[in-house]
Amino acid sequence: MLTGLLLQNIALIEGLELDFSSGFTVLTGETGAGKSILLDALDAVLGGAQGSSGVRLLRTGSDRARIEAAFQLNPALEQWLIAAEFDPEEELLISREWKRQEGDRYSSRCRLNGSTVNRQQLLELRPLLIDLTVQGQTQLLSRTGQQRLWLDRLGGSALAEVKAQVADAWTEWRQAADALMALDQEQQRSEQEQAEQEEQLEQLQAADLEDPDEQQRLEQDQDRLVHGVRLLEGLALLFGRLHEGVDQAPSLQDHFAACIQELQAMAQLDGSLEPLRDQALDLEAGVDGLLRSLDQYGLALESDPDQLERIQDRLSVLKRLQRRYGLDLPGLIQRRDELLHRLGSEGFAADLARLHQEENDRRQTRDQANAALRRERSKAAEALQASLLELLPPMGLANVRFKVDLIPCDPAEHGADAVQFLFSANPGQPMATLTEVASGGEMSRFLLALKTTLAAVDGSSTLLFDEIDAGVSGRVSGAMADLLQTLARQRQVFCVTHQPLVAAVADHHFRVSKHVEDGVTHSRVSRLRDTQERRQELADLAGGEQADAYAASLLDQRTAEGFGSS
Repeated sequence: MLTGLLLQNIALIEGLELDFSSGFTVLTGETGAGKSILLDALDAVLGGAQGSSGVRLLRTGSDRARIEAAFQLNPALEQWLIAAEFDPEEELLISREWKRQEGDRYSSRCRLNGSTVNRQQLLELRPLLIDLTVQGQTQLLSRTGQQRLWLDRLGGSALAEVKAQVADAWTEWRQAADALMALDQEQQRSEQEQAEQEEQLEQLQAADLEDPDEQQRLEQDQDRLVHGVRLLEGLALLFGRLHEGVDQAPSLQDHFAACIQELQAMAQLDGSLEPLRDQALDLEAGVDGLLRSLDQYGLALESDPDQLERIQDRLSVLKRLQRRYGLDLPGLIQRRDELLHRLGSEGFAADLARLHQEENDRRQTRDQANAALRRERSKAAEALQASLLELLPPMGLANVRFKVDLIPCDPAEHGADAVQFLFSANPGQPMATLTEVASGGEMSRFLLALKTTLAAVDGSSTLLFDEIDAGVSGRVSGAMADLLQTLARQRQVFCVTHQPLVAAVADHHFRVSKHVEDGVTHSRVSRLRDTQERRQELADLAGGEQADAYAASLLDQRTAEGFGSS
């Protein structure tokens, strides 16, 4: 529910702060006074009026402008705030501020409870806050899928649950269908390229590829053999130092033997030296093991003089295959295995059969979910038809006919139904698409009846009507007033109106007027709190010689019906 609105330097309004309550609120005043500015401001603060259209809202000559709207929280709003990672507070405060930059450029920033919020978030939040309806809203009715969305809202939680199942089933079918299509296309390409693939497989099989680390191992062996002379020289040096001795000097083994012999003698004199003697023995054993490993390494260097040539030939084969197919050795092995599978007796046939079955199963699940959704939509269509055919005749459409047509269409996330509203207001006129045959006044009455019907199942946002009753007769405006009044029992309702019959039944009445001060035009919004003020405003709306008496009778009738004074 909208609880407050603050405007600074918006259109003809220099500064304005209003508080609102639940029920039915009307805004009246002469043409051009600025009644619709309040609705335009709400549209702008909730993601509308972008770019130059937003700047046009600003009061002429202003460097700054601000709109701030306060809303009472409800469970749906709290859930959205938590999901969007905003902390729910006692109320929801949304603001938008414009600031002049260089020249005539303006920057615009929006905040939610003091935190910056982007336009996409505001557009997601907007349906939970306001539902704005203007006369002849043909564009909204023509929007793709809009009539389906309205019908689905009327279906309530039961339809929403089935619709969620439809979305899941469609997604799973789409994935299976895409996988089948991809494999089918690959098979077609494979058939065209089969000879090339068979040659590729033959080369990969002939290469006897088994070990993904073979190339690394071969390159290490190659390095060892290429540097064989240098490695042998190093071995000779190591053996000289460790085993044979150099330049008449004892070897490391000789030194160890002398040291161990001395430690043995010392340990006989002092038993505490036995651990050191044992440590020296371990070191001697380690040197002996090192010499044996070096000896084996030396034998390997000299074992096969042709090994280097064989290694280089093998590396040449591997690198040639890698260059040709743009794959490393593990990739070549994987490609060979894929080709063996694809070109074998099972190959594509087995995979295609499996994916065909999977796609068929999921398509059946999708179609069953779509059929269940159509049944729920049919129930909602019957309910909508019954409601509108009850609400529309009192509003001057005695001969109205209305039908919700469910037209089969290609399956999608929302099901397999296109929803179309068919309408006829006159006898002998065949039913046709609502947007093609309904006049502006008929469209206004239809939208009012539709919003009243939807309010019974979806009461989360404030309804705003901008001169939806324009151009209708007194009897019809009276019926529309009754409907707006009924609607306000379930939703907070605002209506910009010129109809005294509509204004008379409102719970709250604001008058918008304009005046000129120092050559500058200003708009003023006044809340009419007593019967005399309202009587005068209703008389101004009615006009004519009997206007004052007519206005008094309207308020007297309202009081008699138990509504009281605002």
